[in-house]
Amino acid sequence: MKQLSQASKTAIGGMAVALSVVLLIPTAVDLFVYALPAIAGFLTLFCVIELGKSWAFGVYFATALLSLLLVPNKEAAVMYTAFFGYYAIVKALLESRLPRVAEYVLKFVIFNASVLLAYTVLVRLFGMPLDDILGVDGDVWWSKYAIPVMLVMGNVVFIVFDFALTRMAMVYLKVFQPKLRKLFRFK
Repeated sequence: MKQLSQASKTAIGGMAVALSVVLLIPTAVDLFVYALPAIAGFLTLFCVIELGKSWAFGVYFATALLSLLLVPNKEAAVMYTAFFGYYAIVKALLESRLPRVAEYVLKFVIFNASVLLAYTVLVRLFGMPLDDILGVDGDVWWSKYAIPVMLVMGNVVFIVFDFALTRMAMVYLKVFQPKLRKLFRFK
């Protein structure tokens, strides 16, 4: 199989970084605050498959830095940096080295620690009010349950995201990769 040159890897990595940052910019609309960082995380999956884990980490770090500097919605930039950007790389590492039970336990630990770290950074470093982030009014009686409820809901969404990453990798490998390799004359 013909290998990609360093110049090709740099070009692909640069395009992935640029596209990821561009994807994060429309997060000014609250609906996209979590969806677009997750979609940008799919680009990291593409880099893991085509370029390898070390190049994928480079793409992640460049995107994280640029998104923290350029993306107007800091919540989306922090969510990408704290979890969505690197998860595809970590997923590949965990799934290739650990038994299934240990893999899932570690995935949930990483997810929950990342989310708690992200919101701690948003509240402490960026000064965002927690009530605004959670979308609750502090005077409502059920607002004290907002954090546990959001964590439970987040874990459910995480399961879906993990499953979607696996399916996207399979679709890419079976459908798109052969077409791209044929198009660019890589066999």
